[in-house]
Amino acid sequence: MLRRSDVLAPRARLLFRRLSSSPSADRVRNIGISAHIDSGKTTLTERILYFTGKIHAIHDVRGKDGVGAKMDFMELEREKGITIQSAATHCRWGEHEVNIIDTPGHVDFTIEVERALRVLDGAILVLCGVAGVQSQSITVDRQMRRYKVPRLAFVNKLDREGANPDTVVEQLRSKLHLNAAPLQIPIGLDREHAGVVDLVEQKAYYFEGNNGEEIRVAPIPPNLVEAAEAKRQELLERLADIDDEIADLFLSEEAVPVETMRAAIRRQTIANKLCPVLMGSAFKNKGVHPLLDAVVHYLPSPSESVNIALDLNDEEKQVVLKNDASAPLVGLAFKLEQGRYGQLTYMRLYQGSLSRGDSLISMATGQKVRVPKLVRMHANEMEEIDSAVAGDIVAMFGIDTPSGTTFTDGNVRYSLTSMHVPDPVVSLALLPKSKSDQGNFAKALQRFVKEDPTFRCHIDTESGDTIISGMGELHLQIYVERMKREYGAECTTGAPKVAYRETLSRRSPFSYTHKKQSGGAGQFGKVEGYVEPLDEEMLGAGGFEFVNQLSGNNIPPEFVPAIHKGFREAMEKGPLTGSPVMGVRVVLQDGAAHAVDSSELAFRAAAIGGFKEAIKGGKAVLLEPIMQVEVSVPAEYQGSTVAQLSQRKGTVGSIEGAEFCTITAEVPLESMFGYSNDLRGATQGKGEYSMEYKYHAPCPRDKQEELVKLYQQANSS
Repeated sequence: MLRRSDVLAPRARLLFRRLSSSPSADRVRNIGISAHIDSGKTTLTERILYFTGKIHAIHDVRGKDGVGAKMDFMELEREKGITIQSAATHCRWGEHEVNIIDTPGHVDFTIEVERALRVLDGAILVLCGVAGVQSQSITVDRQMRRYKVPRLAFVNKLDREGANPDTVVEQLRSKLHLNAAPLQIPIGLDREHAGVVDLVEQKAYYFEGNNGEEIRVAPIPPNLVEAAEAKRQELLERLADIDDEIADLFLSEEAVPVETMRAAIRRQTIANKLCPVLMGSAFKNKGVHPLLDAVVHYLPSPSESVNIALDLNDEEKQVVLKNDASAPLVGLAFKLEQGRYGQLTYMRLYQGSLSRGDSLISMATGQKVRVPKLVRMHANEMEEIDSAVAGDIVAMFGIDTPSGTTFTDGNVRYSLTSMHVPDPVVSLALLPKSKSDQGNFAKALQRFVKEDPTFRCHIDTESGDTIISGMGELHLQIYVERMKREYGAECTTGAPKVAYRETLSRRSPFSYTHKKQSGGAGQFGKVEGYVEPLDEEMLGAGGFEFVNQLSGNNIPPEFVPAIHKGFREAMEKGPLTGSPVMGVRVVLQDGAAHAVDSSELAFRAAAIGGFKEAIKGGKAVLLEPIMQVEVSVPAEYQGSTVAQLSQRKGTVGSIEGAEFCTITAEVPLESMFGYSNDLRGATQGKGEYSMEYKYHAPCPRDKQEELVKLYQQANSS
């Protein structure tokens, strides 16, 4: 007889508490908490869980008490004080069920934010009251826009010296171009921060007691009455600009009732025309209760979100899904966790209902799978449930499927659009320290590649090395450390390798004939046209474009897809260093075919030869990744920090702030290796930085010549 511990992965302890019923869809909120690193996302989530009664004690993020925050359950997360994996939980606030996904802030783990926002209906954008809008805040905002996710902004850390919520609101408007409207003003800042004034209800909220659990509602303090009236008037003006009902009341100078204002804020937030701003200090337990109220009041329920699927039976025609439990089931598996005893698959249900024991059809493979266990997650704990309905975020235990798979019950063949997956920018060579570790090493790589779409692995055909690629040094370091801890596979690593690319610097024609005769049917295909950069002003602009300008029937239309495929295949390896080619447009103008000898294979080979011919005459250029770097340091270290960036061939774009400076710069990725140690040394450990990929740019001529020479030597030996 199996014991429960024999069946379940250690990191997913099952609590056998069956949930009998789900709340109605309009009382469900699916939200994510996202922000720049160290803005207080996980701390905020910890307070939300405490105040909703989900946990019974508050613990620090860095786990100084040996426990750590509930949502950072990985040992590495607690050691480093950062979130590495997104974690799901759920709680109740009044009569509403709130499903929450806490996401990482570090750009190396951006895929965790990407896939969370893909399935969520709303989000909380957390901002530091001192640093304001930072580089990753901009990235997160861009991700929210990509999936059209309505958001609230929460200005956190108002208890810190130098906090200024007005500056943060202005940055939301100027940097993120959001129609940011404060719904609160703080009662005191820095050490004097005691609560907030609600501009909608026109009341003051004080958070008292050991953990801020005692809320005192009082009239607005006399010294803030004038400021509150001015801010409320500004809020009404912003609403009147975008909402007809408020505009009518505003122009007639009538008083706006609380419920009318609240309904207008909700309408415009869901329409992504307004970003309500709330304030507080999660660490000091202030402002969390009104934030939860705002989630319920202003963010959409699943039935208010528009979700589109593609009908595979009708030429991928777009279909609007119904948030209806009686409709055919449609769900998206958006995240995987591989434990020692099987795979845990997170799924968002968009339509229909799902019960334990039901069968699902994978739209990726057409295979039928059975759901042996259905659970609701609380960080690393599971609550077994009998069923789930449209709008729920649940997990299935024991189903083996790739991330991003759409499941249905077989009554429809719908597919949901996939999430955006950025390309890796850094690579490392890995080698197990001992032969006995090779089995676990291979298992670990297989698991990590399956879980994380931005983590890639391949064998170098020339050296035989195992190469792993990812979003940054930290990203790869974490996986190397996880191999050691979770699989006992200790590895040696080579120097980090940069993901170089190649492109053309000018238009180059091609006219190539592929001809082969070796008895029997031969091969013949001729292609003519030209290849040019997609964007001549910025070489290496991402992407590939194929333009068919054929006239007449010199090349039969059925061979054009093979030509397209051949050009794509040729782009995988450039002439300079064997790096992939990017940012080019291929224009096919003419060619020739043979009635007997022409085939798809022949034209594919002709396209490969034509591309190689064109790129030789197009003056190929080597491109290197350029990173957007944001460094935050005390003002006294500004000069030395700028000098460091300049030494690393960086171009400083802006310097903002007085007491605490934020420096933005563009720096080649290769120059950023080891920067964290240099920055700590130059700022006595007080500086911090983040970076994300921005674009590829031409390498300096001397660097290109050196890299080409090394590549040629490696190939000749």
